[in-house]
Amino acid sequence: MDGIRPNLTDPAVLDALSHPVRLDVLSYLMSSGPATASECARAVGDTPSNCSYHLRVLASHRLVVAEESGDGRMKPWRATITGFSTDLSDSSPDQAGVDSMLEASLQLDHQLAREHLRTRSSLPHEWTKVDAYATYGLLVTPSELAALIEGMDAVIRPFLAATRTDAPNGAEPAHLSVTAFPRPRFGRS
Repeated sequence: MDGIRPNLTDPAVLDALSHPVRLDVLSYLMSSGPATASECARAVGDTPSNCSYHLRVLASHRLVVAEESGDGRMKPWRATITGFSTDLSDSSPDQAGVDSMLEASLQLDHQLAREHLRTRSSLPHEWTKVDAYATYGLLVTPSELAALIEGMDAVIRPFLAATRTDAPNGAEPAHLSVTAFPRPRFGRS
């Protein structure tokens, strides 16, 4: 499957994605395929009625669509995108919307990491021996950091669940987050 990765700049869409449950539901649908509100709720640890509400919000911004079901009762939802970016110019009037969405994304990352730590002991050893938490204090220019992120993206992109068609037996969903930002107070000057 080819990737559909729009650059989201619409303030209303960014506002809709400024909620961790919506981000999690959208991520679930992008990586796992169509699912009902009940299936989404089980996957993200929420209630079916709340997930149904969040799915309708995502649908109002064309990020998900409802599919026809065979039985007419359970309505599966499908993501219309496989990822997204939020590259705005520095003078964009909605940088606050991007910041709010990024804050929700970081909140979700931290929530997922805490949940992993709570349930880590129940995972097979083959998974716990490869989970990772690493931080690095870099000394880079903005262009070097951009090149590093671009290189990491090129390495990671073939493994994206939303577009990977060659996953071997035993492949499971995994969460990988990377943050990169300057630390001006750490400066040497």
